Amino acid sequence: MSATIVVGGFYGDEGKGKITAYLGLKDDYSIAVRVGSVNAGHTVVYGGRRWKLRLIPSAFINPNTRLRLALGSLIRLDVLWRELEETKCSGRLRIDYRAGVIEQRHREQELRDEFLVKVVGTTGQGVGAAMADRVMRKLKLAKDYAELRGYIGDVVGELLEAVERGEKILLEGTQGFYLSLLHGEYPYVTSRDTTASAVLSEAGLGPKHAGEIIVVFKSYVTRVGGGPLPGELSEEEAAKRGWLEIATVTGRKRRAAPFNYELARRAVRVNSATQIAVTKLDVLFPKAKGKRRWEELPVEARNWIERVEEELKTPVTLIGTGEEVLDTIDRRREVYGP
Repeated sequence: MSATIVVGGFYGDEGKGKITAYLGLKDDYSIAVRVGSVNAGHTVVYGGRRWKLRLIPSAFINPNTRLRLALGSLIRLDVLWRELEETKCSGRLRIDYRAGVIEQRHREQELRDEFLVKVVGTTGQGVGAAMADRVMRKLKLAKDYAELRGYIGDVVGELLEAVERGEKILLEGTQGFYLSLLHGEYPYVTSRDTTASAVLSEAGLGPKHAGEIIVVFKSYVTRVGGGPLPGELSEEEAAKRGWLEIATVTGRKRRAAPFNYELARRAVRVNSATQIAVTKLDVLFPKAKGKRRWEELPVEARNWIERVEEELKTPVTLIGTGEEVLDTIDRRREVYGP
């Protein structure tokens, strides 16, 4: 069995947490792995509760799934302890012993950098500074912390053995394609690559381990921080359309623009997407809210999804119609058969 990879197609905030949580529930993966770091928040709404996760894999809501943080991850101990308490999944979590650890000095270093703060719009979480230390071979790793002793292990070895046994693995990417250090609009980018290829690398798996690659788009585009945003709306217009959002990690207002087919097309091509997920369809088409069957969607919403498929030459298999994880239309059987 191979790994399913979930990545973002725009500038982050596409709803990867919701889609990953849904897949975790419906497909019953043996292992869910999160890459990236604390500068990206994934929101999961399920059973009347809301979690804003910056480290724990969103598939934690399936109690049978083993949870792992990848060797390419950067963790912050205060965030880790808080999320373990909130999710009650301490017994299921393991961290690769080579994962990096962000220290307070990394946060302070970023917040002193005027270019990062005023131009790029850093989240100030210390991720970039810690990545720089990793490149310079100065970063402390999870294995160096006594308080992590009960959590660390060889996650890469475990994943390789799981793949060889035919187990199902879910890899949760963070941020979005156009925030990639390599593919994004430099210098208005994050400190790592965010593509499906990079997710595999951060988890410690190789190209032949990739199975389904799901690129997630929101029904409109949002962005936090500096950098270009084609078709950007005024804050007033975004609010009028219901597109004005607050970022999970920073609490900043997100800039907004209409769905961009040109940007989406490149994200699909570079990530080698096999499927597309679209979230917040109910924001674009309010009558779609809470629908869980394709036939229940208003005609204009179905027409819009079909245009996305036509423009991007890739099937839209998962459609989010509300915040709740299960407010999702799953078209995979329709597309691929039983």
